[in-house]
Amino acid sequence: MKTFLLSLVLCFSAWSAFAQNFTYGQVTHDEMDFDRKKIDSNANAVVLKEFGTACIQKDDISGQLELVFEYHTKIKIYNKNGFSAANIIIPTYKGANYEELITELKASTFNFIDGNFAETVMDRKAVFKENRSKYIQLTKFTLPNLREGAIIEYSYKLKSPRLFNFKTWEFQSDLPKVSSEYQVFIPGIYNYNVSLKGYQKLSDQKAELSKECLRFDGANIDCSKITYLMKDIPAFVEEENMTAPSNFKSAIYFELSDLTYPNGAKTSYTKTWKDVDYELTTDQSFGSQMKKKDIYKDLITGITQNAPDDLQKARAIFNYIKKQIKWNNYYGVFSENSIKKSLESRSGSVADINLNLIAALSAANLDAEAVILSTRENGTINKLYPVISDFNYVVAKVNIGDKSYLLDASEPLLPFGLLPLRCINDQGRVINLKKASYWIDLNASQKSITSYILAGKLNADGKLTGNLITYTQGYAAYNKRKDIQKSGSIDEYVEKIDERLPRIKILHHEIDNLDSIENILTEKYEVEFTVNDGSSNKQFYLSPFFINAITKNPFNLNERNYPVDLGAATDERISIQITLPDQYELLEKPKDMAIGLPESGGKYLLNTSLENNQLSLHQVLQLNKAVYEPSQYLYLKTFYSKIIQNQKSEYLLKKAN
Repeated sequence: MKTFLLSLVLCFSAWSAFAQNFTYGQVTHDEMDFDRKKIDSNANAVVLKEFGTACIQKDDISGQLELVFEYHTKIKIYNKNGFSAANIIIPTYKGANYEELITELKASTFNFIDGNFAETVMDRKAVFKENRSKYIQLTKFTLPNLREGAIIEYSYKLKSPRLFNFKTWEFQSDLPKVSSEYQVFIPGIYNYNVSLKGYQKLSDQKAELSKECLRFDGANIDCSKITYLMKDIPAFVEEENMTAPSNFKSAIYFELSDLTYPNGAKTSYTKTWKDVDYELTTDQSFGSQMKKKDIYKDLITGITQNAPDDLQKARAIFNYIKKQIKWNNYYGVFSENSIKKSLESRSGSVADINLNLIAALSAANLDAEAVILSTRENGTINKLYPVISDFNYVVAKVNIGDKSYLLDASEPLLPFGLLPLRCINDQGRVINLKKASYWIDLNASQKSITSYILAGKLNADGKLTGNLITYTQGYAAYNKRKDIQKSGSIDEYVEKIDERLPRIKILHHEIDNLDSIENILTEKYEVEFTVNDGSSNKQFYLSPFFINAITKNPFNLNERNYPVDLGAATDERISIQITLPDQYELLEKPKDMAIGLPESGGKYLLNTSLENNQLSLHQVLQLNKAVYEPSQYLYLKTFYSKIIQNQKSEYLLKKAN
């Protein structure tokens, strides 16, 4: 991913400002007839125009400064698959003492009927609000009277007290855009760090002086009027195995560096980590909670009484917190109430749970620290300067001997030392109550490991019966345990597997170590499936790839501009032994393979044989890296293509004379 820091230095040469809003409700024949081949021949909808402005103004009622953001767009819809572009969602933030407000919302659909443009204005009753979380509210609406070939248009104004981040502008979205312009008015007393993320480049960027755009503390303030323009923007294609799209979409971000008041006083918002360390360690909802080990003074002896060493103590405390406090599905760095209240109520946010964990570990005289991080869907952290609002999660770190373990007690099904995959995202910042903070890599401590072993017998009636044993570890075991939990019972889980495998009938099942999450999860199945109807047993085909066959290439783009992020390395092994009822010759079989990815990135091994009436298959598929760079994408694509092609082959068996 590319991030460009943009300068706010002004150019006061004589030029005509190119950024201008377009008149609402005026649709032209050129727009209605726009040929999508000019930008994307496969597009179901295209953004014809997009324009936004942002400025800081004083609210007439409260007298407080606020951010005023205006947005206006016009979209051409080509077919029914493009109707989804008319489903609009606008997120707004709310807090204990503030709320962002949307005003002046209007939306229309334009159809060309009998040689005339017909406008259908959206009814205000079609707009509704939905709380996505404690802090985010969604304003939703759908444009009316949609037809193929229609143009939709909508605009709104948003008022926000949140001046720190100004207003992000996303040039790139899931639709291709002909033109996207953003104009900002930044008062001279405000200094923002501005960055352009993503792979698309600006078509133009210009600046001029806007005189006396704001009156503040009795003084008239000039503004920097800056316009950013991007044209012919391709749609952002979100693929599997990637972190937050915000890491890769082309967008402008603003973060407040400092504010200089008219009297010359200055407040700096871009702090050093030394400043942030002090703020966090003294904060009532963070550092003060880490220090509350006295809560566990009377509990810790009972929790660790059977633990012979520090590692076992840490395991016991980790398991205790997991059982005592249920996660309420809220993220966060700061405790919502206090760790004591969450322990008493047996419910809390990620911060409540893991700050409890840190306090309990400290009560046992273990070296515990906090690690603040940004989850995969939240995006990566800008490390040029600390911005606490970029972080949305906290886990515990315990140091025992020469080893460190990262712990998240919000997930009961995760073993000690394995973070949820949502936390495996670049780096986190370790916060220590006594030492300076530092960065730590957030890597998966275990691979995702699965092994399948089938021992079966082909009977004279053409049915194969046998025993299939599956062993899973790491994230593979975690995902299995979650699936079983969601199913409600083991029997229902197995029933769903049976439904997904129409060729295979499960006659009996047994699952071991379901609740022993530190151990290998073992599934044992007695299975039966039909190879042939028994009438053609002199010569028949048998496909050996009936266990977790790869039928679709997960890497199907011609190129990829962003990394393939699997979160963890994977290792899958399949071993099949089939006893045949008679002596057979192997006329055809899948080609034995041994292929690898560059730089020891992975390998695929396949070996099949027929010896002493035993048909055997041994297969190994390893992806040794958690992250593959874009330059390695085509290697992955070719790697899987070869596997898929070979797995189309079958055994051809002929009874020996």
